[in-house]
Amino acid sequence: MPGDTPSQRGQRLPAIDLKRCTGCGWCVAACPLDLLSLERSGWKKHSSLHDAHLCTGCAYCAIRCPFGVITMQEPPLE
Repeated sequence: MPGDTPSQRGQRLPAIDLKRCTGCGWCVAACPLDLLSLERSGWKKHSSLHDAHLCTGCAYCAIRCPFGVITMQEPPLE
């Protein structure tokens, strides 16, 4: 329903292991809604999910990640 959060819809969201993320950008390119971007943390880049409430849980980002860094997980209850 409109306005529902992902946890209310029972969907999974991408969880990114920042310690293992290489910042390659494949997940960013795979997201059909452009909800992922690369952020810089010091000298290292990593992927970051923005506007999680808009995520459909399609898992294209997790499927495309060549390093298995992204897993689809239940969001915390709000």
